[in-house]
Amino acid sequence: MSLTREQLDGFWQDGYLVIRGLLDIDNVERWRDRLAEIVSGEAERSKRMLVMKDVMVAKGAVEPSHDLEAIAKVQDYEGDPVLDTYAHDPRVLEVIQSLIGDEVMSIHTMLINKPPNVDGRHPLHQDLLYFPFRPADKIAASWTALEPVTRANGCLVAVPGTHREPLRRHGRPDWEYVNVAYLGAVGADALLERRVHLEMEPGDTVFFHPLLLHGSGRNRTSAFRRAISAHYANVEVTWEWAGGDLKRPYRIVTGPRKGELWSGHHNTETPINPLDYLADSVEEMLRVGESNYSRADSPD
Repeated sequence: MSLTREQLDGFWQDGYLVIRGLLDIDNVERWRDRLAEIVSGEAERSKRMLVMKDVMVAKGAVEPSHDLEAIAKVQDYEGDPVLDTYAHDPRVLEVIQSLIGDEVMSIHTMLINKPPNVDGRHPLHQDLLYFPFRPADKIAASWTALEPVTRANGCLVAVPGTHREPLRRHGRPDWEYVNVAYLGAVGADALLERRVHLEMEPGDTVFFHPLLLHGSGRNRTSAFRRAISAHYANVEVTWEWAGGDLKRPYRIVTGPRKGELWSGHHNTETPINPLDYLADSVEEMLRVGESNYSRADSPD
């Protein structure tokens, strides 16, 4: 769908835009069912797919009643014949193109599975922390509810306008159970009173800027809270991290080069050291947390 001037202005004012009913229930159910097939082993995992256990399950604090209750998320679903249709959905891409330009690439994909009986919170954070590309205004995310998303089951929250602020340092929140790489922006708790709860119905989709402070709460219900997401960048972005190591294939998904892998410009003169944005405790947290997940090409 083409965005109206009011929608575009709202996105750039608040840092996010919710579009109700963007995707149909048939696709929502297919993506939700595919998660169950992957977790049960009925469907083969695609080559780089990462399946991440919830930290409370991994540490034995919670005994799941079935396999789906053990999983926090599936990352890097590129190549899966069902889930990958989300990242290529023309309705999603049309909005993304309206926000960041016509020729875009997929830079990250995930399906978030927030089961009952675990903590599952994600502190306020900025997604740009995880991406080597700049400028930030040429990056955007889509996030689609796969079932009703409410305050009770841990909906997304956002702090409007924070996309106009710089990237903050991030560290591990002072919680007993934190999923691996669920980092929080330092000092962001002072903004909690400004947060907006983004309650959504299946098929509703929120698009947001990578500097927007956002997070999610606990699932306090007996049911799941699931969503599917993808991040995109305009192909004209520059790789800004020191080292310039392409750790994943970035696929161009629109325009004349659709299907090709990105091979754009790397800043070798004034690169950014991503470790400058990490708190001291983060490297240890990541090391310990690696036992919580498995890739398709690694043993469980």
